Amino acid sequence: MKAGLVVLCLGYVLSQFFRAFLAVLSVDLGRDIGATPEDLAFASGLWFLIFAAMQLPVGWALDRVGPRLTAAVLLLVGGAGGAALFAAASTPFHIAIAMALIGIGCSPVLMASYYIFAREYPPARFATLAAVMLGVGSVGNLVASYPTALAVEWIGWRATMWVLALVSGAIALGILATVHDPKRVETEHKGSVLDLLKEPALWTILPLMLVAYAPSGALRGLWAGPYLQDIFTLDTSQIGQATLVMGAAMIAGTFAYGPLDRILGTRKWVIFGGNVLSLAALVLMILWIDNAVWLSVLLLAVIGFTGAAFPVIMAHGRAFIPPHLVGRGVTLLNLFGVGGVGLAQFVTGRIHAATVDIGPTAPYTAIFGFFAVTLAIGCLIYLFSRDNVD
Repeated sequence: MKAGLVVLCLGYVLSQFFRAFLAVLSVDLGRDIGATPEDLAFASGLWFLIFAAMQLPVGWALDRVGPRLTAAVLLLVGGAGGAALFAAASTPFHIAIAMALIGIGCSPVLMASYYIFAREYPPARFATLAAVMLGVGSVGNLVASYPTALAVEWIGWRATMWVLALVSGAIALGILATVHDPKRVETEHKGSVLDLLKEPALWTILPLMLVAYAPSGALRGLWAGPYLQDIFTLDTSQIGQATLVMGAAMIAGTFAYGPLDRILGTRKWVIFGGNVLSLAALVLMILWIDNAVWLSVLLLAVIGFTGAAFPVIMAHGRAFIPPHLVGRGVTLLNLFGVGGVGLAQFVTGRIHAATVDIGPTAPYTAIFGFFAVTLAIGCLIYLFSRDNVD
């Protein structure tokens, strides 16, 4: 199983890459196929929403079919197939369809790992294991920054995507060969997602899950690129370097959050405190929108670091999920977390289109403001949640 978890982690590296690489390709896709920031926001949002919608069938499949076939088949068909379509794209519409397919392919990988953690490891270790998987897998976030910018400069974005299609297929076959399904829980209890939604404790956690990952996910996944290009005239290589800094901060934040709930004896206040800091960084981005490029990159890094509470929020919600619904429970939480980014990308794409004629800073002031308001609402609701540490 350890070999299987390593290969699943490689699959999650791909998942992190595919949700973040459009920021670096924004200049090239605009020049070669006429893709605007709104087109790329739509494509990015589609990736996140399709990924999120897939969590319901993936949750069912994890409980009924097992993580091995679920992850391998979807990654092979969706991940490799979508990357190949992206490589051959000639219009922004092709990019959107490719991103939807890639979203399907990436959708089971992290949850397959979490399913194995929930089945085969003590509950007290779930947050730490989840954070380690998220942190190591987030190397894909780094690869999607400056290294991708270099690859695009050396061999072009189409050849880069063909390589990624081959890598996706190889990892899918590796999952098929190495992952072993945990023993199923035998129980007379039946249940569905509707039963999970009857748990009051989850309703104070799900709203924050919906908005907490959205600022870092959407900014790193797309908006950092157009923002740095439009406000500070950075080129592809420079944007790659800036997003590398943000990606590294996101990884560091994931590892920092992982053990804090056990060290401090609280999940609720670790999560709440981190998200309040993220909110503060968003407000400063608005106030200093065009002050200095180094300051903006620093604040993007702070948003990336403090916005990495995803695995701890997942662990907080997982504690209220019965054992026979673990697969559907963790995928429901993931649906909210990733779906929130997808919804945010659609909304921010429209915000950008509606404000772009006002002035160069107006679209990004509005986008950062949107993230700040939604995060503040999520934090207020979360104040009513029940604390727990397994």
